[in-house]
Amino acid sequence: MTPGAGSRGASGGAPRLSLDMLAMYLKGVGPGRADVLRRLGIFTVRDLMLHVPHRYEDASTISPVNRLRIGDAATVVGRVISKGIIPTRRGLRVFQAVIKDESGMIECAWPGQPFLDRSIKVGDVLLLAGAVRFFHGRQFAPRETINLGAEEQENATGRVLAVYPATEGFSFKQMRFLIDRHLDTYLPLVKEYLPEGLLTEAMVPTLPEALRMVHRPATLDDARRGRARLAYEELLFVNILHLRARALSRTARVGIQYTNRRDLTTKLKAVLPFELTTAQVRATREIVKDMCGGDRMHRLLQGDVGSGKTVVALFAALLAMENGFQAAVMAPTELLAEQHADTMASLLAPLGISPLIVTGSLGAKARRAAATRLASVEPVLAIGTHALVQQGIEFGRLGLAVVDEQHRFGVEQRLALGKKGERPDMLLMSATPIPRSLALTVYGDLDVSVLDELPPGRQPVTTVRRPEKARAKVYDFIEGQIEKGRQTFLVFPLIEESDKVALKAATKGFEELSTGRFAHRRLELLHGRLDVATKDKVMRRFRDGAIDLLVSTTVIEVGIDVPNATVMVVEHPERFGLSQLHQLRGRVGRGAEESFCILLGDVAPESEERLQVVVQTSDGFEVAEADLRMRGMGDLFGQRQSGEATFRIANPFRDLELNELSREAARRLLERDPNLSSKVNAPIQAVLKRRYARAMELFRVG
Repeated sequence: MTPGAGSRGASGGAPRLSLDMLAMYLKGVGPGRADVLRRLGIFTVRDLMLHVPHRYEDASTISPVNRLRIGDAATVVGRVISKGIIPTRRGLRVFQAVIKDESGMIECAWPGQPFLDRSIKVGDVLLLAGAVRFFHGRQFAPRETINLGAEEQENATGRVLAVYPATEGFSFKQMRFLIDRHLDTYLPLVKEYLPEGLLTEAMVPTLPEALRMVHRPATLDDARRGRARLAYEELLFVNILHLRARALSRTARVGIQYTNRRDLTTKLKAVLPFELTTAQVRATREIVKDMCGGDRMHRLLQGDVGSGKTVVALFAALLAMENGFQAAVMAPTELLAEQHADTMASLLAPLGISPLIVTGSLGAKARRAAATRLASVEPVLAIGTHALVQQGIEFGRLGLAVVDEQHRFGVEQRLALGKKGERPDMLLMSATPIPRSLALTVYGDLDVSVLDELPPGRQPVTTVRRPEKARAKVYDFIEGQIEKGRQTFLVFPLIEESDKVALKAATKGFEELSTGRFAHRRLELLHGRLDVATKDKVMRRFRDGAIDLLVSTTVIEVGIDVPNATVMVVEHPERFGLSQLHQLRGRVGRGAEESFCILLGDVAPESEERLQVVVQTSDGFEVAEADLRMRGMGDLFGQRQSGEATFRIANPFRDLELNELSREAARRLLERDPNLSSKVNAPIQAVLKRRYARAMELFRVG
């Protein structure tokens, strides 16, 4: 039964006990709260049972306040007896509270979080995990803060507290109470559907046992064991989906079999103004081998910013063209499409080939001309945006479809380009490098080529950390770069300031800089709420050198190539994932001049340690590995793509052993029973269809 379907008695009265029952019928929910739960993906009782905590606080080892010593890392529980906001001379606002337990009192401080004053009240019981430092005596610096409200202190201690993903209007405490209230009633309805042999091999508990462990752990080890069972299942299902998709793409989808004529490709190699790297040669050979085989190519080309993916894609396009086929390259923005067109046009000029650009801003006459040319069987290289897949554009003989920055497109858009021809080869490109072993799981339905080296001569970007007190010197450095004719990016995490978080914002920063320190310079503001035409205009002006300093949000993370930009300043760098910081850093260092990335502002010690990864290495693969270890999958892969099998619990990088076991188990299952139709495997097929229906439709693996 799909989410949203209910289960009521034959008379239409009270609902029967069922995991497929709508959550709104649960006691304590109702229509209003049901709308809030739906924001968390909870439609049915089954969804509620599978809504697992994202972390735990171990209140079974609480430290009495009077035993805390400077330098200790501890967990404490106490009642707030006073609170307030303290301003500092540097402009930082610090929320402070004094908490008391049976043994004594201690002052706690949350620098840069004045908003906590609205949510923490005198009389609230707080569970705090952090370190004791010296600041006019003992002071507790909380790393984690859980407000237990008016809960009695003795009820909060001596147990492991589950902290659930929550949303506005429904706190983690309300979620914990709701699940605990209904767990005993509905847990007996949960049945195991994985074969016993798989559970034994992975050394994980059954599903009912696992759910009890994650929702009511007696110890943190209980919680870990329960989570491992759910993570193993998730990895198993994703590996099954990808292995089936890969098998279908290789057997059921016969592709175009090209001949390596070495005509246009050899001419291009002869006129290139640079030597290909070993990685580019290797990736090109892998792609040529795919295209000259009988099966349809479905390959991911991943490489760091500046590793030369565009040139590799160009060789693939020329192989298609010298065989009489058309090639299309789809980019997420018009500027990026134009950049590709300019780059490829300059490389192809000696061959007498001119790319055809197709974007939404084409006039009616130019659009008709482009459509006419593409509808013919003339070999052509088309470069454009999603306009390539819109109505009115048909390809006469599309042989290769290339999707750049593939994670910026939904699955439907990527498939739509592939459907413009009969069986075109597909090449997806990504500048978010991840380890090959992880790519097998995340992109299990694709073959993977990796560009793991940069072209010779490309200078690494010098990356530094600077505290708030160095801001004036940083501005002086920017001024010096502008004096030399260079340009600067200044990136903020927010568009506008918020009462909920004490962070600098782009609009406020732009206002202060354009009327203050850089009033004599040419500044512009760029963020995601601007309309497409305005964003495009600002980016073009920056590219053309008409802007000295571009104040922006992460909208420039994937953007145009501006060789004259030599400085990237990131405000509140702790608010960004490491891979995101690496992508931002990749916006500079594209010219001949030395370039710099400055991570600016005061951060907590744990954030300082994390940011040192970006400071110490410019290798995108190393940065991605660290990002996965520290922050998980979400930050690396960005927004969920419609229909893709995503990870809610598992992390293939952290769960390396479970991932290997699940991949091997999926391989054996499909080897013995490709359609999972046997009696023992039918329950797995049923869960797959319920949980990943859209992914199965898109992958055509149902």
